[in-house]
Amino acid sequence: MKLHDIFLTASANMFRSKLRTFLTIIAIFIGAFTLTLTNGIGTGIADYIDRQVGSLGQKDLVTITVKSTANPQDDKPQKYDPNKTTSSGRGVGAEVSSVLTQKDIDTLKAESDLTDVQPSFSVSPDYISGENGEKFKVSSSSIGGLATLDLAAGAQLNKDGNQIIIPENYVSSLGYSNDSDAVNKKVTIAISDAFGKQQTIEATIVGVQRPGIISSSGAALNQTLTNTLYGIQTSGLPDNAKNKFIAATGRITGDLTSQHIQDVKNKLSEKGYAIQTVDDQLGTFKTVINAITWVLNGFAIIALLAASFGIVNTLLMSVQERTKEIGLMKAMGMRSSRIFLLFSTEAVLIGFWGSLIGVVAAMLIGQLINGSLANSLLKDLPGFSLLVFTPMAVLGVMLLIMVIAFIAGTLPARQAAKQHPIDALRYE
Repeated sequence: MKLHDIFLTASANMFRSKLRTFLTIIAIFIGAFTLTLTNGIGTGIADYIDRQVGSLGQKDLVTITVKSTANPQDDKPQKYDPNKTTSSGRGVGAEVSSVLTQKDIDTLKAESDLTDVQPSFSVSPDYISGENGEKFKVSSSSIGGLATLDLAAGAQLNKDGNQIIIPENYVSSLGYSNDSDAVNKKVTIAISDAFGKQQTIEATIVGVQRPGIISSSGAALNQTLTNTLYGIQTSGLPDNAKNKFIAATGRITGDLTSQHIQDVKNKLSEKGYAIQTVDDQLGTFKTVINAITWVLNGFAIIALLAASFGIVNTLLMSVQERTKEIGLMKAMGMRSSRIFLLFSTEAVLIGFWGSLIGVVAAMLIGQLINGSLANSLLKDLPGFSLLVFTPMAVLGVMLLIMVIAFIAGTLPARQAAKQHPIDALRYE
């Protein structure tokens, strides 16, 4: 019997006992349906996080701070070091965090493993106003064009002039009809100096940022605008109060392998600096999401293992019912390996149809869920699809189930292959 004939025979034999086969397929369907949905949730969340990572920066972007020498477990006061500038603590035993100086920035810029190093300024604008002249409070973040934000319209920041990316919920308030209408328009930003005197600066809107779970709710400023606002904000302060930075940002040069990144961390740690990558900042969050997804997948796997016993039962019953037929096939010269392949193919086909129906049903239900959530719970997170089904993930689920079905079918297939033709023909 050729492989083509084995496939056709196995397909026909599947439905000799329609009810039994149908119930087995339904059991597999439940497992496939659950596994596809849980994978879709994991993929959807991971995809959204990856797109939102732009608000923190690309993989090579790092945040650099002075390495803390305080021991969280030590309640004793820290000794004063005149060579280190620190931010104010809150009470005896509080952890004292050192800040970067211009000397530190120059040192970091000289590092061969770092590029695009720039200090992180903290600027606090009084208000922002747009085309309609109304004034609104706004927070700001200085990313200097290093990060790639998730934009609804416009382009990313660069160093050309005073540039700003506004949040999407500011568009109508500032007097613009839509996201695209706001791009390339001018806004006025007011900020006060150390004496409370207010000054205004004009900036160009180059983009509009979508809201997200990771992205900042404030406006993003390029380095040129940040420097200008910081200069006004610190105007009138003594020199020893200027050029003190909580952190700096930069990019790691070279191959972004885990080993290279760790080597850079170790090298800077020896010089008194600590660096944190985007993966470091999101590591715990991703770990929690992955753990939840694996737990959900575990329930689906349990359902599939239960379904595998249904396959064993179905095929064992089939072997028993077709004992004489097996004896006849062997008496006519059909090899044991072909008998084994025939029943194994039948098991795989049961797994195939169960998984196919399961993944198709999961994808249809997933689309309905996405549409429903987009207009309710997730309406403030545009672009977030809770369930995302990729071709490779769907194919992986189907292949996994077919492998489980094949393994489950090996016992009855082996029993069928071991039948002695004379004994099988005499079976009643």
